[in-house]
Amino acid sequence: MDARDALIDERVLSKLKWRCRRGLLENDIFIERFFKRFETTLTVKQAQGLNVLMDLSDSDLLDLHLGRKTLAQVDSNLLQDEVREVLSMLKQPSERSP
Repeated sequence: MDARDALIDERVLSKLKWRCRRGLLENDIFIERFFKRFETTLTVKQAQGLNVLMDLSDSDLLDLHLGRKTLAQVDSNLLQDEVREVLSMLKQPSERSP
């Protein structure tokens, strides 16, 4: 098993959540939903991808969430497997309760 496939621990998760706090409410909503859904299964690789996305401006991050821009349109350096994976996870619709 690759070390990047290992689950992150509580300390890393806590720091990651703090790092993901944004200035735009819309981004916070996407990210909060992401953590509710995936926090218990986040890997080191996914945490790295999420950190890369958190380096973006709020407007670029929102454009990616909403599909108004592609990763390549924002920055060609974003074309990494872990960034694509996390962006896909962020875009997954929330599961509704019946």
